[in-house]
Amino acid sequence: MGMLKRVVITGLGTVNPLGNDVASTWSALMSGASGAAPITQFDTSLHRTKFACEVKGFDANTYFDFKEQRKLDRFTMLAYAAALEAYNDAAFPEAFDRNRVGVIVGSGMGGVSTFERQVTEHEHQGDGVPHYSPFLIPSIITDIAAGYIAIRLGLKGPNFCTTAACASSAVAVMSAMNHIRLGKADAILVGGSEAEICPISIGGFNALRALSTKNDEYQTASRPFSASRDGFVPGEGAACLMLEDFDYAVARGAHIYAELVGYGSTADAFHLTAPDPEGEGAVRVMLEAVKDAGIQPEDVDYINTHGTSTPLGDIAEAKAVVKAFGDHAYEMNLSSTKSMTGHLLGAAGALEAMITTLALYHQVVPPTINHAEGDDDPNIDPRLNFTFNQPQVRPLRYAISNAFGFGGHNSALLFKAVKQ
Repeated sequence: MGMLKRVVITGLGTVNPLGNDVASTWSALMSGASGAAPITQFDTSLHRTKFACEVKGFDANTYFDFKEQRKLDRFTMLAYAAALEAYNDAAFPEAFDRNRVGVIVGSGMGGVSTFERQVTEHEHQGDGVPHYSPFLIPSIITDIAAGYIAIRLGLKGPNFCTTAACASSAVAVMSAMNHIRLGKADAILVGGSEAEICPISIGGFNALRALSTKNDEYQTASRPFSASRDGFVPGEGAACLMLEDFDYAVARGAHIYAELVGYGSTADAFHLTAPDPEGEGAVRVMLEAVKDAGIQPEDVDYINTHGTSTPLGDIAEAKAVVKAFGDHAYEMNLSSTKSMTGHLLGAAGALEAMITTLALYHQVVPPTINHAEGDDDPNIDPRLNFTFNQPQVRPLRYAISNAFGFGGHNSALLFKAVKQ
């Protein structure tokens, strides 16, 4: 096997609770905006959590005709919108080898709202005869977003979905990186999508006691690393990145945002939903990414944390950062952009990979919002810099994006700034 190829990011796209494109999303992140609001997609009167970070003002008619919309779950529509922006941003020439450009899109839950709606409508028919849509199966399977994007854009390279709960789309990025590193593709449109703001999902997470129930303070309910946090705020949306072989990108004169230089992948092997309390798997995953990139721990300037605003998760991750980086942990900036976007579950890894890429590109760390004075958690090292409430401009060389999932899946992506 020859040398591994270098992998760069040449296109970005997103539809998320802060904005329906990259520019508006970045602007909202820099202003510390909250994407949280009362849920509009169903009646929440019987639910403990009545708010979420929904996508706002998304017009499906821009992308799909009426017949097409009937065939697609919202998660596929959001995925396609994000993919189209990233694809257009990458600005491929008219003629290129479409067999060498793939699509990998991660999702944790796929078409869960369509599934719920179809089951409910079937029950309400009352005649005992199944009345399911012929589009039921293709609209709910998690891999359909990647397949649909490939069909619309004519991309015939590697095509599949990765599922690892909240690490799903971070694993997608790893998979895409490896295909390009090994020379199996010139470029891969990679991302994640989730559209789970529906009764069964909110009810299920409520039963787990995983969600915030601060209904009267919904805009500030996602408060990672603060003492008064009480669970994550669910979010929906999609994000995509165009990854390319460095030589291929340079040869076609592509605009390069950042380089993807390493990743780590570990398991806690501890509990179905809780993290290892000492963050053991998280320590290993970050150090694995550093080793893969061939750099030293002290070269990392920023970590976009998993930072979900759950009581156990935030403590474990904060401990892991200190264990992995030692005294250098206090020199780095950390932030949880989930304080603004909410937790996009299977799409979180891709969205935060995109945000980390933009942080390196613009040389500024997005903030962790909603931290109030005196709301410090005694279980979290006070010397850590969580970039509370204001973005911080600083030189950034390398940055990590963490994503951890139910089942104990840990992933870390390591990005390098490219001199503009």
